Amino acid sequence: MEKLQNLVQSVINGKAPETEQLTSELLDSGVTAAQVLNEGLVKGMDEVGRRFKANEFYVPEVLIAARAMKAGMKILRPKLAESDVKPIGTIVLGTVKGDLHDIGKNLVGMMLEGAGFEVIDLGVDVSAEKFIQAANEKQASAVGMSALLTTTMVNMKSTIDEMTKQGVRDSFRVIIGGAPLTQGYADEIGADGYAPDAASAVGLLKNILQI
Repeated sequence: MEKLQNLVQSVINGKAPETEQLTSELLDSGVTAAQVLNEGLVKGMDEVGRRFKANEFYVPEVLIAARAMKAGMKILRPKLAESDVKPIGTIVLGTVKGDLHDIGKNLVGMMLEGAGFEVIDLGVDVSAEKFIQAANEKQASAVGMSALLTTTMVNMKSTIDEMTKQGVRDSFRVIIGGAPLTQGYADEIGADGYAPDAASAVGLLKNILQI
């Protein structure tokens, strides 16, 4: 359908008012909320993720596209709730205790939301207790932790240790990301996966959760 294709393109181009308008028009014309989500907004953000990974898009383009996607979601969210369309998974996201950096985390959150996940963003300087409480309350399928400083990345390990201590480590998957991190560190602290960038985080989480 041409209008769905236009919606995909308006997300890629980061045109928020146009995305909002096309979302409304598609819903008014009888296209289902699920179709608008999956064949319009998610498809657009998938392409944005691909371009970001291929260095064809950079952070500013991704942020602008995510803003357009959010404009469409504002119209779509009530309809999704009405038609009982569930998110593909729920992830609790935050920058670990002692670290106030959030650009990377915010980018990951936008990409995950664009892929159909429900994202519970706890912000920065998040303690182990906060991560665990939110993941339990929201029955999250995963927890995503971010750190930009070598001095704070140790708090990822202490959060995973606290999950183990409380007997909830097996209740959700744990993924980590941030400039100083590596797959080796993820293995060392017992995380389920490491994403080098925001676009990879989507594929990693889908893979880990077998979606």
